[in-house]
Amino acid sequence: MRLHRLDITAFGPFGGAQQVDFDELSAAGLFLLHGPTGAGKTSVLDAVCFALYGAVPGARQSGQGLGLRSDHAAPATRTEIRLELTVAGRRLEVTRQPPWERAKRRGTGTTTEKAQSWLREYDSSAGSWKDLSRSHQEIGEEITQLLGMSREQFCQVVLLPQGDFARFLRADAEARGKLLGRLFDTHRFAEVEKRLAERRRAAEAEVRAGDAVLLADANRMHQEAGTTVEEPLPDLAPGDPGLAESVLSWAAVARSAAREGLTIAHCARRAAESAQAAADRALDDVREVDRLQRRFTEAQERAAHLEERADGHRDDRTRMERARKAEAVAPALDLRDSVEAEHRRAAAEETHARAALPEAFVGAGAPGLAAAARKAAEEVGGLESARRSERRLGELGTERASLDRQERADEDVLQDTESWLAGWEDTRAGVEARIDSAQEAAARAEQLAVQREPAFKRLAAARLRDELARDTENAHARSLAAREHATEAHARWLDLKEKRLQGIAAELAAGLVDGESCAVCGATEHPAPARKIAGHVDRETEERALSAYRHADEERAEAERRLGVVREALAAATAEASDAPTRQLAEEAEELERLHIEARAVASGLHAAREAREQAEREHERRLASQQEAARRVASRASLRDSLDREKASLEGQLEQARGTAGSVSERAAQLERQVALLTEAADRVRTAEDTTRRLKEADARLADAAFRAGFETPQAAAAALLDDAAHRDLQRQLDAWQLEESAVRAVLAEADTTAAARRPPVDLRAAERTAESAARRLRETASAQDAAARRCAELDVLSTRATRGVHRLAPLREEYDRVARLAGLAAGTSADNERKMRLESYVLAARLEQVAAAATVRLQRMSSGRYTLVHSDGRAGRGRSGLGLHVVDAWTGRERDTATLSGGETFFASLALALGLADVVTDEAGGVRLDTLFIDEGFGSLDDQTLDEVLDVLDSLRERDRSVGIVSHVADLRRRIHAQLEVVKGRTGSVVRQRGAED
Repeated sequence: MRLHRLDITAFGPFGGAQQVDFDELSAAGLFLLHGPTGAGKTSVLDAVCFALYGAVPGARQSGQGLGLRSDHAAPATRTEIRLELTVAGRRLEVTRQPPWERAKRRGTGTTTEKAQSWLREYDSSAGSWKDLSRSHQEIGEEITQLLGMSREQFCQVVLLPQGDFARFLRADAEARGKLLGRLFDTHRFAEVEKRLAERRRAAEAEVRAGDAVLLADANRMHQEAGTTVEEPLPDLAPGDPGLAESVLSWAAVARSAAREGLTIAHCARRAAESAQAAADRALDDVREVDRLQRRFTEAQERAAHLEERADGHRDDRTRMERARKAEAVAPALDLRDSVEAEHRRAAAEETHARAALPEAFVGAGAPGLAAAARKAAEEVGGLESARRSERRLGELGTERASLDRQERADEDVLQDTESWLAGWEDTRAGVEARIDSAQEAAARAEQLAVQREPAFKRLAAARLRDELARDTENAHARSLAAREHATEAHARWLDLKEKRLQGIAAELAAGLVDGESCAVCGATEHPAPARKIAGHVDRETEERALSAYRHADEERAEAERRLGVVREALAAATAEASDAPTRQLAEEAEELERLHIEARAVASGLHAAREAREQAEREHERRLASQQEAARRVASRASLRDSLDREKASLEGQLEQARGTAGSVSERAAQLERQVALLTEAADRVRTAEDTTRRLKEADARLADAAFRAGFETPQAAAAALLDDAAHRDLQRQLDAWQLEESAVRAVLAEADTTAAARRPPVDLRAAERTAESAARRLRETASAQDAAARRCAELDVLSTRATRGVHRLAPLREEYDRVARLAGLAAGTSADNERKMRLESYVLAARLEQVAAAATVRLQRMSSGRYTLVHSDGRAGRGRSGLGLHVVDAWTGRERDTATLSGGETFFASLALALGLADVVTDEAGGVRLDTLFIDEGFGSLDDQTLDEVLDVLDSLRERDRSVGIVSHVADLRRRIHAQLEVVKGRTGSVVRQRGAED
């Protein structure tokens, strides 16, 4: 992982936008991050961590969210961190914006904006950035996967906190275990310990549960056996030795006793079955004799009942015979009823029809009524000519009303035309006035158009004058800044030149060769050549400063030239716009524009006014023509009205004679048509009534003849003998039932076995039933006893089989429990086999600590000139567990001692070596991700000059792996030793960063 650029805005102590170019700082391998206390050095590292993981290091977690925002930031500036880096061969850009409170766009108060994140990747083939994601979760997962480290690991490996490692050197085994557990993610081994303990508890629970099930089966066997087993159940608890053998032995005894009881119960049931069969046979014989005796008695009772009902049966047969004779008279009866109904309907219709006739036709017969109808029809035909005259009279009224409406319409037209023509002169004068006003406005608009153009030109010149005035001030400020920058560059060049002259001896001495003459003194021996001191200025540095001065001087000349150009343009604009204020010129131009728009608006109505005049003239001509046409129609309408009046008088005289007493000819014709219909209908009804009377007399004669031939004295007697369908069915059913009952009684009384049983004495059925019930009850008791014995044997067999299977199943479970218990005790460090009482997680961490100590020793020996070596110790500390001890071996004494005995400076470079070694091991653990940028925080102030040189040499050696190391320190001597620097300067308005490369 290599950092390239970091942009910080409104974050921590930085109120504005700051940029850090890590590429420039990393060019020298080592760079220094320094500044006064509280300036914000650590905030730069926090920004890197926040950009990658969306959170700052754990010790500063309270500053998350809204607390990350700078108190010096402007209200409208949003907090933002943008980091550009290369990881796993991919160049990425991560942008983070934490939540922040901003002013509401409407109203008062504030609102909270949500956090936002962006991830982009540089596409080298397209030469542009492409968006990857805007999801916080996706970006976090992508960064963590690429780096192969969590946030805690990153803060411990990349942002090396020396104070933490100093405490690590002096910490006990438990504290070291917590730190190493977070870095190397060994919780999976702790999960293994937990899992083994859970499996041990689960296996133990299964074994105890199996014993409990076995005892439960034994108790159920004891309940099933009851009193058949005299031996008591073994008094044992789950987990007791010998439990399975005791239970299985007792179960064998219980099964044997149960089988013996089953044999006894089977024999008793066989005897009860024989006795019950004999009792059943005797009961069947008694029941049959009793049934026959009761059957004979019931037959005698039924025969007596039939004798009692014999008279009624004979009456029913006589009634059935008369009904069958009356059925021959039924057709004549039906015919007479039908004809009588038709006669009643015809008489009623005749009466209704005669009631609608005039009194003159009440007693008339059918021929007279038909003749009167024909006469009325002839009179209706004679009224057809009068009907046509009556319709013509109606048409004359319609035409006369139409003439009246036309006359009223023409009168309205004449009045409207006269009224409109009366105001014609005023209308024409108004239109002419509109035309004159529009022509005047057009002339005024042309005059204003000539005035407005120069006014707008002066206004544009005034605005340009104001803009150039501001540009002149800015150009003047830039000219002063360029002049100041050129002066500073000139002074810097002179200063470097002077320093170079002071160290020119060392520069010349660098080219001296033994045996060759010196260019200054000519000597061939050089016993004490001058050496370069810290901060030596060489020729190249001086030339760069000279080039910077010349470039600054060119920028100054260009700024002064631009200032002169802007001043000339300002003078030209001022000459054109004069000294009038821009606001006054704008008001004058706006007033001219308003007057011009108003004049053009009035002038635009000229065409409409002319069209209005032409339209009014056309309307005048149309009104005159309409007046003349209406007068002509009024004159021609008078003669037509007189003709219609004469024709109407002639038709009214003809119709008065034709309609008689009626209101109209149509009404008289309708009266005659109704009279024809009534007379015709009455004639038809009279003829129908006469026909039904004749048919009724014929039906009476036929009925009397049919009744006499059937044997009835009168037709009424035949009608009374008839039965309807329901009565006939009931009577036939009664006769059939009597016949069946009589046949059944005769059949029973004729049976030989029934007659024989009747001659025997009565039997005792209850005594036979009691004997059979007693035998059945004994059989049920013995069967129940046999079933209980069989069920007991079956249940004991099932329980014994299940107990045997449970014993066999428990054997491997108990072996599994013993094996898991031994493994769990070994992993937890509680087993006697674990001599050092070391847990599994501690064992893995001890292996990691041994790797870290080996990697740290390589750098510690170099820092301490070969004196110190870090070694891992797995010895027990007091009564605690072992595995995480850390000792230092002193080569001067040859003794091994605890790291807590190191001095302050020794503790610093020992912790630094430990941090670098830990970084290497964690990097390898994370999949070999290259960490090309590291940061080391403080601690250098406790070192002497020689140790500091050795430490810096070790850090400088990291360049062999293409790494760059940033040192965060207050030590002033480091500013002289490390040329690439990032300085954080604090002020009242917030902190700012100043960057200097190795060659500056």
